[in-house]
Order: sequence, then structure tokens, then C-alpha cells
Amino acid sequence: MPMTMHGKQAGALCQHAVADQANVPRLLDPTRLAPFVDPLPVPSVLRASAGRPLRVAMRETEQRFHRDLAPARVWTYGGSLPGPTIEARSGEALAVEWRNQLPTKHFLPIDHHICGAEADKPEVRAVVHVHGARVPASDDGYPTDWFVPGQARRQTYPNRQDAATLWYHDHTMGIERLNLYAGLFGMYLLRDEHELALGLPSGDFELPLVLSDRLLTEQGELYYPVSGVSDAPWVPEVFGNAMLVNGTLLPRHDVRARRYRLRVLNAANGRFFRLSLRGQRPFLQIGSDQGLLAAPVTQTSLFLAPGERADLIIDFAGLGGSSLELMNDTLPLMRFDVAAGQERDDSRVPAILREVPRTPESSASTTRVLTIDEYSDCVAEPMLMLLDGKHWHEPVSEKPRLNSTEIWSLVNLTEDTHPIHLHLVRFQILDRRPFDVDAYLDSKTLRYTGPAQPPPAHEAGWKDTAQVYPGMVTRYIIRFEGYTGRYVWHCHLLEHASNEMMRPFEVVG
Repeated sequence: MPMTMHGKQAGALCQHAVADQANVPRLLDPTRLAPFVDPLPVPSVLRASAGRPLRVAMRETEQRFHRDLAPARVWTYGGSLPGPTIEARSGEALAVEWRNQLPTKHFLPIDHHICGAEADKPEVRAVVHVHGARVPASDDGYPTDWFVPGQARRQTYPNRQDAATLWYHDHTMGIERLNLYAGLFGMYLLRDEHELALGLPSGDFELPLVLSDRLLTEQGELYYPVSGVSDAPWVPEVFGNAMLVNGTLLPRHDVRARRYRLRVLNAANGRFFRLSLRGQRPFLQIGSDQGLLAAPVTQTSLFLAPGERADLIIDFAGLGGSSLELMNDTLPLMRFDVAAGQERDDSRVPAILREVPRTPESSASTTRVLTIDEYSDCVAEPMLMLLDGKHWHEPVSEKPRLNSTEIWSLVNLTEDTHPIHLHLVRFQILDRRPFDVDAYLDSKTLRYTGPAQPPPAHEAGWKDTAQVYPGMVTRYIIRFEGYTGRYVWHCHLLEHASNEMMRPFEVVG
């Protein structure tokens, strides 16, 4: 019998959907644009005052990605892509009233066969998640807790955690990938007294750098790729050839001959960035997702997955009157133009940044073995991604107790690296270890093929998103503290998360 998928009939011997002819517009070749002609935009900063909530509107606007492109339609927080940087202090609660002022029709292609994006749901929905924040479940931005245009939602962030580079973004079930691609993301910087006392570069010498990639038409409009199946447009990955820094193609930024602190976020749907300075000039990494490392780490390159953050120090001393490019592999992302002359620099980078005690394995009361699975059709096209072989709507299977410590062994059976993020918690990477994938598929037996590899120094701090490599078991050690309630864990490749690579977990009292 022929098989029907998404309304398309396939042949008896071939059970994948038959593609229509995809109507792809003429796409921009970014290499034809003049580089380094636009100044780097620095998002505005929002701080709470006198206990009053911040008010942030989501709305459609237009934004130029480059001087020589026409303005493009985007969806934003606060009128810009990325949205304003929210700054908060550890221990001081902050409330945000998120207002949905978006249109009622989406301008990117919704796949109604994806879980949570069914045709009976409003096209435009939103809910905000502060990624890396320890918050009550009711304020976390649960994927099904969305609200529609004309509505608002007040969420409170207690900020009872260490200083860290967090970020906020849409988390709506089934269309998160589209809402972020449209522009709904921004930084959330949490500061504390310890970090402020270190003497790190600050003020004008601290820069947020939000990295993303897009496909643009020759007119400069956003283009989101589709499968070619008209009523099932989901694609497993999205990679653009236009690399944006703070929403701009190949910007430049004027700096002085001194140290700068760069708060770097990978906000791409699916692209990993391999960052370096031209000429392999070394830089320091002082922090990762959940704040400062124990000590600075000297780097010449850094591989950053979607959802991950890095806190970097670049010293431009000795480069007065010259320029330095930030690279992704062999391609420039932006250029720093260094002012001529000497510069007094009172900032410092201490040899010891903070205590980051390793969590002993013996403190874990539970160990879970959880698989990362990918299912393909008969022409090896990915169709479905699952965590531990379970769909979103299946009963909650991970129920850690409040204030308990667990080890999650993530068994990657796929050929992709998956950045796996847990809401609510921070964790440490214990190790990664290669195993025989075929043996596991045959008999569910973990047969290791090499020694366990401890995390490198730049991954040895507190994390909330980590790269789970193909053919390896990656172990997280996690303390579930803060709040009880239902949260989610998922892959931060957004097209994967949208197609079932997301599961709930529940912290119980």
C-alpha cells in the first residue's frame, strides 16, 4: 500500500514525502557587499528602578542588516534586533511585563504537522524564556504557556544566582525556530558584588556581541528555507551565509589600545561559530554560560554552539593605529579599529577569578542514561528527533527531587553534535567518552571504545548548555535546586527542538 505523509502520497518502495518545486528567491551573496562600513550597533540597556517592572513590547519593525541593503521586516523586543540588554543585580528581583504587539499573521512558514504548531492554534503566539535563569516554573516561559497579540504577561526573575551572561528569547512550542529567526532575542546580564570587585573592563570597555546567521534575499529580506513539501515545510537545519553581529553584516567598532570585555552569545538557530582573531592572536576566556571560570584560559580559537555564551577579554594594547578582525573559521565577522597612541588601562584580569569546586560524583543519588535519537526516511533525510526515544506528549519520566544531585549520561546515537540545555539548573560536565554506537543499537549495551575525556579548562565551569558529541556519552552532574515544578530540557538546534527534541522534566518536593 502506498504511504501518505502530510497529504502527499509516496510510492510503495519509497516512504518519504514527494517534494513540490520549492520557489526559492534569488539570495544575497554577502561577499559582494562592502565590509566594515557599518558601525557595530550596541543595544540599549534596561535596568529596573524602584521596584517598577520593565515593560518590553514585541513588535514588527524594519531594520537594515547592511548600509547597502533595503530595510527588512523583523520581529523585535523593544524595536531592535537584538533586543535591549537587560541588566540585573544578583539577589534583586526584577519583573518584566512582556507585551505581545505582533501582527496576527506570521511572515515565516509554519509547519502545522509539528507538535504544538497545529492549524487550530493561533499563527502568532509568544512566550519568553530567560535562558540560564533560576526562576519559579510559572515564570520560566514554558513552551505551551504562550499568549497572543494584544495580550501581555508579567514574569518575575528572582536573580538568586551568581553573575552570568544570560539571554532571553521566545520559547513558543512549535514556532520558536521561526520567532527567533524573525528576531526575538536579547541579552540579560546578571552582575554581583564579587564580579564587580575584580576590576574587569567595564562601561564603554564591555561589549555585548550577539552572533547569528541568516539567509537574505538580494533585496535584503529574511528568507527561511523550506522542504519543498508545500504543507510540510520543516527542514532539519538552517544555515545562513549572512553572518550578523548585533544584527549587522560585517560591522566595525572603534576601540582604544587597552583591554575590552566581550560578552559573546551564539543566538543562531543552528550554526556553530568557530571564533578566532585574525592571525591567531591569543585572547582570554574568563567565563562561560553560568558565569566566571575559576581562572582565565588562554585561547586562540573557540567553538561556540547555539545557546552557549563566552566571556572574553581581548587586549588591544600595542595595536594602536591598526585593526583586528574577529573571524568565524576563515571568514571575518567584524573588525575592531584601534585608535592610535598609548592608553592608560586601570582594568585587570586576576589570575584567580572565583572558586568553582568540582561536584563529586559520589554526591549523585541518581544516574540516568538518556539517548539522543534521529529517525530518517528512506533517502536518509532526517524526519524526527527524540530525546530518550520519547515524544513531547508522553508522560514525564525524569522527576528529580528538589536539592538532589543527579548524573545524566547523554548517549548520542546520531551523527550530529547537539547542544543540550536544561532549564532551571546549572551543571558541570563530568566527561565525554566514545562508545560503540552499533552495539548500543543492537543490544542497548554501552561498550566504550576509549577512555573518558574530562572537559577542557574553558568548559570546566558552570554550564547550562553543552555540546554532546556524536558517538560519545557526555555526562552532566546536576544539582536540582531552587524550585519545584515542571521545566524542559532540549536540544538548542532550534529546528531539532521544534520537531520533538524537547522533553519536560519535573522537580518534585
